Amino acid sequence: MIRKISSLLLVGTLASTANAEKFDLDALIEAAKAEPPLSVYDSTGKIKKQAEAFAKKYGIETTGTKIKAGANIKMVVSEAKANNVRSDVVIISDVPAASAQLLKTGYTYSYVPEDMADKIPSQFRSPLVVSNSPVVWSYNTALNDTCPVDNIWALTDPEWKGHVSMPDPLNKSVYTDFFNQISMHHDQVIADAYEAHYGKPLKTDLNNATEAFVAALAANQPLLTNSDSDVAAAVGAPDSSENFIGIMSSAKFRENKNGMKLGICDTIKPMTGLLYPKFMMITKGTDSPNAAKLFVHYMLTEEGYAPQAIDGKISTNIDNKIPAQEPSGVASHLDELLKYDTTTAQDDWASRQEWQDLWALARAGQL
Repeated sequence: MIRKISSLLLVGTLASTANAEKFDLDALIEAAKAEPPLSVYDSTGKIKKQAEAFAKKYGIETTGTKIKAGANIKMVVSEAKANNVRSDVVIISDVPAASAQLLKTGYTYSYVPEDMADKIPSQFRSPLVVSNSPVVWSYNTALNDTCPVDNIWALTDPEWKGHVSMPDPLNKSVYTDFFNQISMHHDQVIADAYEAHYGKPLKTDLNNATEAFVAALAANQPLLTNSDSDVAAAVGAPDSSENFIGIMSSAKFRENKNGMKLGICDTIKPMTGLLYPKFMMITKGTDSPNAAKLFVHYMLTEEGYAPQAIDGKISTNIDNKIPAQEPSGVASHLDELLKYDTTTAQDDWASRQEWQDLWALARAGQL
């Protein structure tokens, strides 16, 4: 059984409230107002709305910019090496790359507001994880009363050849990272799922059950896309006449209000999906350090995080709940989602090429 996720999101070794008593929000606000305008970066367009709301609330000129994780990291590194830091707060979902290229090098640092420390479970504080984003197996509710798959190994069977859709793991590293996470922490679960599906123990020439699953999935020629939006279109198109199972961000379920027919595959074992974290960091050398800290504080509040919470992205502040109107219903399935272990992010970074090679070879029929 995959470890219980909701309990890990809601509890943890919480910090003492002593530091919270020393925290002076009013003093931070006054110091922030005396600094230059603030620039914040994230991979979601919602950051623009959040920056505008922050600026309106505190009277601090703030610009939010949507930027992909790789480009964000490259920008921070380039600014640091040129001694020309322009970015102030960066929010990055590529945890292994951020760990290796930003935090380890000292180009960014993690800050947890003292009055928030007792609200953030310990596993999300060092470095600060601002949120965990669900990626879920999904199906077309117009073609099926329930999810037509009950085991991830079914996706490797001839019945689903060419009818599984997902972002290309060679282009979206969250998948190769999770291949490694599963291999390191949950391989026996994958082996058990094989035996449950086929009625016999797994025998493989590869190193473990996870590698065997990844190779089998790749060899079954899934429909690979450039984005989660394309996966959503393949799976949930209202006029579709053929079944696809896909894995995508729960944020894409917002398109159901526009006619999309997406449902969470809550019957699929051993996991309904994944939770991947986002680091929120301050750049070393920012000329607006207090404004940056204030923005971090704001993003940890219910008000500040609301624009992303509505997409099912889960704040690490235990006081901030998933909104009832979140369209996917993922709040009911947190126990079924695999949680990313940030303590082994460096292993994920080091093994990316190996997983990409395995995927490419298996897809080409060369294993």
